[in-house]
Formats: sequence, structure tokens, C-alpha cells
Amino acid sequence: MTEDKNLMMDLEYGIDSRYKSGLESVSEATALMEARLRRMKMLSNDQITKARLLQLKLKMEEFINHPVYDNHNHFSNFLKFYIDSIYSKRSIFAKDINVDPVSLSQVINNHREPKDEFILKLMIHSEKVYKDVCSFNKKIWYQIYFNNKICEIMAKQEQWQPDIEKQVRISEVTKV
Repeated sequence: MTEDKNLMMDLEYGIDSRYKSGLESVSEATALMEARLRRMKMLSNDQITKARLLQLKLKMEEFINHPVYDNHNHFSNFLKFYIDSIYSKRSIFAKDINVDPVSLSQVINNHREPKDEFILKLMIHSEKVYKDVCSFNKKIWYQIYFNNKICEIMAKQEQWQPDIEKQVRISEVTKV
């Protein structure tokens, strides 16, 4: 009976009960990691880029579906990852979308909000880039941007709410 209970606990916590010792477990984990590294070294730059773009798309969709209320600028983080995945220099990306490199840097470093035209260019650019990778909803950049704004505001609610509440009153309420 205790063996069944131990087996159930192992399954529950994802422990492989085939290992007789911790040393055997570590040895297998090391061998698995070495095999993964050998396989990764065989990937072409194109395969790595496609994998990074797919990873970015999944992270962006996760953020849209499950926003995180914090003070981090997720838009600029996603933008950095996108650019760095496909370009060796950010200035080349800026040239490709006809944006001043200084303006791009300011958006990436959270010194400036992206203008609508910037996001529109980003939408078209990513639509072309993702064409050979996977399906990509081009409006995702706007969704990320606006979700980011909501998250920033909600993360700071304790700071702004007391002052704002003092300015809001209800003088007449009609019964519904």
C-alpha cells in the first residue's frame, strides 16, 4: 500500500520512479541536456529565427489572453525581441520601416510612446516577416500596446485612486 502511495506522489510531482538514486537521475538529466545542445547546434540560423518568432507570437498571445498587471513595458520588450530576432542591428530595422533610429531607440527604451504610424508600419513589417513562419494576426501589436497601458494603469491604481476619488462625486442618481 505504501508503494502505491509513493508511486502516486512521484507521479503527482513529476518524479520518474525508474531511477534508483539521485545520482542516476542527475546523470540522465545531464545526458538529456547534452543531447539537446548537440541538436540545437545543428539548427540553421533560419530555423532559429523561425523558432524565436514563433516563441514571440506565443508569448504575445499569452500576454493578451492573461495580462499581467505590473509596471513593465511589455510592448517595448516584445518589440526588442522581435527586432533582435531578425536583425543584427536595430538601425537596419529602423531604415526598413522608414523610422528615425533615435525615435526607435526612444520607443524601445520607454522614453517615447509609439505613434500610430509606427505601429502601422510594424504591423505591415511583421505580417511580411511571419508570412513564411506561421499565421500572425497583425493587429496583435495594437492589442499588446493597449493591454500594456491597461496593465500599467491598474498596477498603479493604489497610487492614483485616492486622489481621483476625491474629485468624483455623484450628485444625482436615478433609480434603475
